[in-house]
Amino acid sequence: MYIELRKLSVNERLEALVKAGIISQEQACVLGKDGPLSLEAASHMIENVVGTHSLPFALATNFVINGKDYMVPMAVEEPSVVAGACNAAKLSLPNGFVASADESIMIGQIQLVKLPDCTAAVAKILAVKQLLIERANACDPVLLKFGGGCRGVECREIDSPRGKMLVVHLLVDVRDAMGANAVNSMAESIAPELERITGGQARLRILSNLADKRLVRAKTVWTKQALEESTKGAMKGEEVVEAVLDAGAFAQADSYRAATHNKGIMNGVDAVVVATGNDWRAIEAGAHAFAARTGKYLPLTKYRKTAEGDLEGEIQLPVAVGLVGGATKTHPTAQIAVKILGVKTAQELAQVIASVGLAQNFAALRALATEGINRGHLKLHAHNLAIAAGAGGAKAEAIAAQMATEGKVSAARAKELLERT
Repeated sequence: MYIELRKLSVNERLEALVKAGIISQEQACVLGKDGPLSLEAASHMIENVVGTHSLPFALATNFVINGKDYMVPMAVEEPSVVAGACNAAKLSLPNGFVASADESIMIGQIQLVKLPDCTAAVAKILAVKQLLIERANACDPVLLKFGGGCRGVECREIDSPRGKMLVVHLLVDVRDAMGANAVNSMAESIAPELERITGGQARLRILSNLADKRLVRAKTVWTKQALEESTKGAMKGEEVVEAVLDAGAFAQADSYRAATHNKGIMNGVDAVVVATGNDWRAIEAGAHAFAARTGKYLPLTKYRKTAEGDLEGEIQLPVAVGLVGGATKTHPTAQIAVKILGVKTAQELAQVIASVGLAQNFAALRALATEGINRGHLKLHAHNLAIAAGAGGAKAEAIAAQMATEGKVSAARAKELLERT
């Protein structure tokens, strides 16, 4: 069935969907309600809007990063993510996390094909590097005004299934922006000049999401005493340290495990990125490409035992986020999230995101290596199932508790228990 939605208003689109039997009138009413993001605003952001989609918006507490207290907004639907981050951050106190971030350098790529002589083309490009930088900067005077701009030009010869290609990299300081639009404009602006200089043909002119010149790092120490207390005496602190080290070593040695290990990191990273209106797809692409940069897919975190026998964790990954432009400035909830965080620069935001990623990873490893991941996770999942079955308030809590105690957590069991009450 084909419905032309493009030229209709939001209400007309909903009416068309109801008329076609795709959704009910009741569902149309749900979609047609304004949330924090109005339907009008949403219509200006993307095409064919028929509603908005909400996620739980929560605040992670206990985060101290570079000596500053943060309350971290997280938008995520998965149970235990926020609780895990809060707990991991609490266990890192009083020192908290130490984080640092590179300058906001993004890479713009111009692909050149059909070159008469690739080696000669490189020499010609590098000979006029300063001219290319000036031409790139001429297309974004606002970025220059704020201290950013094109910082350099690099050339890479690559062999492809289609033959040898030359890729020109523009290194652009995008300051407090994510930078996609600025970088793409610069790449497009100098492509004709590169064609003239080299005699080749420009194909793709776009930024790379492998922002490996925009890395952020965070680390912290969890003392063996704090780890022992967290298990309520079920395990010695030294045992928890060893268990997490073994879990980290598993991810280092096995890419199947590393994929799940890194997914746990991105549970925290993405939640903050989404809450602040940034591009979580770009962050995901960059993180996973960075994890595979050696030719083997590796974990983004590392753990070691300190001289005192405590556990030190660290993370390093590319984080290309911004505080200007995009949904960060147009989405009302994202604006609130940034205000709650109190970050002043994109680098500071990146440091918070990396710290949350490390905390989230540690929380998962600690649970896996001690009590098992399902114990805490299933409690929250059971509560969600109880609500979905139609229970509310104390009744939902009671049903969830019984399912968790039985170890039978399912939609069918929740419905059965609700019918009994």
